[in-house]
Amino acid sequence: MSAIRLELDQDIQPVSEFRKNAASFIDRIQKEKRSIVLTQHGKSAAVLVDVSEYQRMVEKLDKMEDLLEAERQIARGEVFSHKEAKEKIKENLAKWK
Repeated sequence: MSAIRLELDQDIQPVSEFRKNAASFIDRIQKEKRSIVLTQHGKSAAVLVDVSEYQRMVEKLDKMEDLLEAERQIARGEVFSHKEAKEKIKENLAKWK
């Protein structure tokens, strides 16, 4: 799933405009699932993101970090064969009984 691209003429707004129209900005973010970049003194200052989109990004980042850690473990040789993994699972299951 790819991120929705910014529409520069609509999705970059000054914080003063957000102050005036906060409710409509939030409605738009929730309906369109598009982020808004707020500027202050002509520079980007914050990004407003729909809650469900934010959660999706956090979950995706967590998965990517897990994959990177798995790659590091493989590079260090910290791997088990299928047979070894199966035995370790059986050992751990026996402990829980």
